[in-house]
Amino acid sequence: MKLLIINPGGTSTKVSVFEDKEELFKLNLTHTADDLKEYDTVFDEFEFRKSIVMKAIEENGVAVKDLGCVVGRGGLLKEIEGGTYPVNDIMIDDVRKAIRGEHASNLGCVLAKSIADEAGVPSFIVDPVSTDEFEAISRYTGISDLENPSWLHALNHKAVCRATAEELGGKYADFNFIVAHLGSGISIVAHKNGRMVDGSGGRSNGPFSPERSGQLPTYPLINLCYSGKYTHKEMIAKVSSIGGMYDYLGTKDAQDIEQRAEAGEPKAKEVMDAFCYQVSREIASYSASLNGKVDRIILTGGIAYSKYVAKVVEERCGFIAPLVIKAGEKEMDSMALGALRVLNGEEEPQEYK
Repeated sequence: MKLLIINPGGTSTKVSVFEDKEELFKLNLTHTADDLKEYDTVFDEFEFRKSIVMKAIEENGVAVKDLGCVVGRGGLLKEIEGGTYPVNDIMIDDVRKAIRGEHASNLGCVLAKSIADEAGVPSFIVDPVSTDEFEAISRYTGISDLENPSWLHALNHKAVCRATAEELGGKYADFNFIVAHLGSGISIVAHKNGRMVDGSGGRSNGPFSPERSGQLPTYPLINLCYSGKYTHKEMIAKVSSIGGMYDYLGTKDAQDIEQRAEAGEPKAKEVMDAFCYQVSREIASYSASLNGKVDRIILTGGIAYSKYVAKVVEERCGFIAPLVIKAGEKEMDSMALGALRVLNGEEEPQEYK
């Protein structure tokens, strides 16, 4: 069975075609600012992106009639359990209205359903960003107006957990893991018997990342916001896109910072060590979420390729559980495997309501 996997991003649309579990080819279809400037909303880009996807797969010898399934990246939907969801009209309507904001991933389900309907085959999303499995006590912040959000790299988190569980001879639901996704964004999550029961990341909390500030000291942050030094827009940028390593060293390239540290630049070394310290401290804190019963700590994302980061995290957290490295991201594979689990009867599909 051929599966078409579609992952829309801000300046590109990634496309893969699988034959069951084997990836036949992968494409990264880039879009310039001029390509997208005429569209007022992400949803308005639908026809443009669909035409490019269709042309690309046909040029690689795949016709719509050849497809057995189409999977799109899950976007900013309602808070839902993890799993594989058939795309339905309620889901399409929610991303059309952008109920939780505009993001290119909102088009994943729309593109999947449109192409799948033409082929007469199922369409799915898998473990979207809006996956929320937090326990009630994990949501408390200390201010009743605010609660801790589940805004995590759910697709990659659950993929590396399933892979690790399989290597250990069991299923995801059989184990407790702490997973640190280390990339341009960071998310660190306690996985308890197949559920993400607590975690940090996004733009709200956790360690700083190459471009995000992570958790900040509250009282000084309030004073900074009202100091007149920065506008509201500038503060949002500091938290979400020009904070973290970039604010300290003027680059978002963690590999470059590590090389500068190795070359003897004191500030680069200090920033890298502070990053490793914060990641380790956050991982250790989630051992309490699991009552100390942790089967493995898993590092994933692009920064997990760093031997230095892995070494420091293992030195600081190895007393909790053995460390497993699953570097990089397996988003396309994860979506394909999620659909196959449902199609092969290994997992029940969820329903988006």
